[in-house]
Amino acid sequence: MSAERPSLPPVRLNSEAELARDALAAPLFVRAVRLARWAGPDTRVGAGGELVEAHLPAAAEHLGLPADEDGAAYASEAWRLAVDTGLLDVTDPEEEDAEGTASAGENLGLLTGGSPQDVLSIWLDGLDAVHADATAPVLDDFADLVGEDGSIDFDALDWDPEAEAEFLDGVLGNLYLLTLADNGAGEGPVPLPALAASMIVPDDMGEPTDDILEQVSEAMMRLDDQFRLLEPIGIVEYRPVDEALMVEEGEAPADTGGGDEDDVTRYGMVKLTPLGLYGVRARMLEAGVDAPAVGDLAGKGADALLDGIAHYPESAARAEVKLWLAGYADGAVSAAAELLAAARGADAGGPLRRLHCQQALALAGPEAEPSVRAVLGDRELGGLARVWLAERGAADVPAPPEDMIFWLAIDTIAAHLDADGELDELQGLIEGLSAQHSGFFDEVWRVDHPATAPVLEAMGRLHSDKKAAKDARKAAFKARSRAGD
Repeated sequence: MSAERPSLPPVRLNSEAELARDALAAPLFVRAVRLARWAGPDTRVGAGGELVEAHLPAAAEHLGLPADEDGAAYASEAWRLAVDTGLLDVTDPEEEDAEGTASAGENLGLLTGGSPQDVLSIWLDGLDAVHADATAPVLDDFADLVGEDGSIDFDALDWDPEAEAEFLDGVLGNLYLLTLADNGAGEGPVPLPALAASMIVPDDMGEPTDDILEQVSEAMMRLDDQFRLLEPIGIVEYRPVDEALMVEEGEAPADTGGGDEDDVTRYGMVKLTPLGLYGVRARMLEAGVDAPAVGDLAGKGADALLDGIAHYPESAARAEVKLWLAGYADGAVSAAAELLAAARGADAGGPLRRLHCQQALALAGPEAEPSVRAVLGDRELGGLARVWLAERGAADVPAPPEDMIFWLAIDTIAAHLDADGELDELQGLIEGLSAQHSGFFDEVWRVDHPATAPVLEAMGRLHSDKKAAKDARKAAFKARSRAGD
């Protein structure tokens, strides 16, 4: 069986130490930590663990915030995060209308005495809390939702918490994919309209309808609010929508300050930070999404390595192999021997494993030579062993038997077909290998390789020379007949 393709490309994450430093520097997290250290025996909380209103001005002052409603709101937000992440422990009041107390939580000490993993675990709890806030309903008039008996009419909110969370996670997932696009070339900020459209506009739709455009516009405004909430926890860099563009229906246009309405940056720009890549990936893993990261395979067996990198981009595969080799305790000879053993097999994934084995051996260094020479007589590995030795100018390399040459040609083309490489490169490989031996198609159909017929059929489709293509198709027919297909 060919290796199962991961649903997402591998991400290169910063080290846990770097990510932990970023987490500790996130503005909202900084404010939460400062309040957790500020709280004392006289600090009082309400029934929900919130800081009582009378203490909010002092909390805002401690954080260097203005003594107004905004300052109080920021202080209250930071307090809630400190409680949600265990930086603060709150004791509920024993009697109704009474006040509870707050004290330093166990997690507060872990920020200075724990490991980077401890810090990141606490920060992830904070991300979950902020994510929940970002997907909470927008209450324009809370009083309208409260009945005469004091109960809240949640049905009147027209709010589906699961759908809201799923939508935001979908947006963050798309942003994650765009960041990893083209092997990391998509690391620039993404226009908010494009991100909203990626969730609303059907893939097969040509010109969006007015209804779809209105939905995109509504999603943009909701995302603008959400990214404003998410930025302080450190997962995104966000340039908000220009408020001059937010004109309610029936209102006169706001002063644009001479800005260009065609300037896409005025409609919001968002970018995942390195900490954001870590956080979004953590949420996806928790949801059961296959989201690999470079370094996941270090310490695992060579079979897991070769299968795991089967469909990685080239640079990510090289980085993964380097980490695997660096962590291999028994040295290059043993590492090479394990790689070669894992590369064997007549299954559909065998050719690609052998291709990646050859590429991995290129990074193992000359110390791997004894293990490579040991497989010169192996039909499956002898060809790649000779290639490896020839590339290093090794002496005394025996010439390969003719059947091994043909077998290696079929195996190599099968690997590149499975790898889904560039068509021009694949065509060049096919034409180059078939030209190295006169009468190639007269002999190659006899090769006892499970991919012989499929490879020859592909050569018949892709070879630019019409006669050679016809010869390849004839050879494919012979190979099928020989195999009894």
